[in-house]
Amino acid sequence: MTAESGTAAAQSTRAADLSRALADLSARIDAACRAAGRDPGGVRLLPVTKFFPASDIEILYRLGRRDFGESREQEAAAKVASLGHLSQIRWHMIGRLQRNKAKSVARWAHTVYSVDSDRLATTLDAAAGLALQAGQREAPLRVLLQVSLDSDPSRGGVAPADLPALADLVARAENLQLAGLMAIPPLDRDPEPEFARLADLHADLLTRHAEATELSAGMSGDLEAAIRHGSTCVRVGTALMGARPITSG
Repeated sequence: MTAESGTAAAQSTRAADLSRALADLSARIDAACRAAGRDPGGVRLLPVTKFFPASDIEILYRLGRRDFGESREQEAAAKVASLGHLSQIRWHMIGRLQRNKAKSVARWAHTVYSVDSDRLATTLDAAAGLALQAGQREAPLRVLLQVSLDSDPSRGGVAPADLPALADLVARAENLQLAGLMAIPPLDRDPEPEFARLADLHADLLTRHAEATELSAGMSGDLEAAIRHGSTCVRVGTALMGARPITSG
């Protein structure tokens, strides 16, 4: 077998694996929606492709996926550059974002999921404005506010008490669009009550900002609980992509 044929065989195997995993995951989400009495069309799957090669994203694109979640600016920017031929792709920045990376992210991100401070929101607003002026984006930057459910600053998130003020600031920003909330449940804790609490916070937000309909919660291990409590977007890596091929270091 030549190197070229070996690569083709490996790609074919990977495509089959991803197709099978995607079908299984879609069935799992549909079942969770039915169990919760929800329309499966109301829950979107966001494949989390961080640490995986651009070739995997191309496979998933051919399988009909258009939205992809990344968490590291440098890795994501390289993928954006290499996959520019996929004209309908939408990139989502789901990881914690440093303000010095905002200018880059504002050029390519459809949505940023991890806004948790006034300073970051203001920086992103300015960066999105520059990107719009330069023709690097066509619409305001969608923003989800990350809520802290465990008061652990290392994991990011705005304190629930500070959420209304941050939401008001983002809603007033000229170049941002307030889209909703995102949260990660505390480690080593039953996610069910945490997602219930998040649902209450989201309901309260909607009374002030009816446009903020997105609720991104749930990952590979807890998506059923998140869907029971109103998640509209589950962020899934391992259950779709498999074990990470490289480390985050």
